[in-house]
Amino acid sequence: MFVESSTRSIIKALSWRIIATLTTTGLVFAVTGRFDLAITVGIFEAVAKMALYFGHERLWNRLNFGRTPVDQPLAASNNLAS
Repeated sequence: MFVESSTRSIIKALSWRIIATLTTTGLVFAVTGRFDLAITVGIFEAVAKMALYFGHERLWNRLNFGRTPVDQPLAASNNLAS
């Protein structure tokens, strides 16, 4: 069993946002032909969706839906929380 830290969620959000923002920026540029508009949309999209993803990830980390408890020695579970 793992406890996911806030730092891990931030890194996951950032890595996904890079991929998704490049895709959005490329699509906006392909449709409009405007680099300035593509960059502007990409920046706004990245900031909004990073915040939403982080909140979504942290919420799901609190829910027990679909989880099965795993017995672990106490010492091992204490190391995971760090």
